[in-house]
Amino acid sequence: MRSKIHIKLRIFTGLALLLMVALFTLQNTEVVTITFLFWHFSLSRALLIFLVLVTGVVVGWVLHSIAERAK
Repeated sequence: MRSKIHIKLRIFTGLALLLMVALFTLQNTEVVTITFLFWHFSLSRALLIFLVLVTGVVVGWVLHSIAERAK
């Protein structure tokens, strides 16, 4: 019985997150221009936020891995 409730909760949570990501993406479609040193490029605000999030996760993971190896 517990496993069925657990599965339903996971499905509900996944669908809720998917809905929030879809709404976030639809509300942040405006194109922004990024200037870094001599590079200029344009992309949607939602994609920019996603790329910053992924970069932060990767940097955090790498730093955590380095700290764990140092122990």
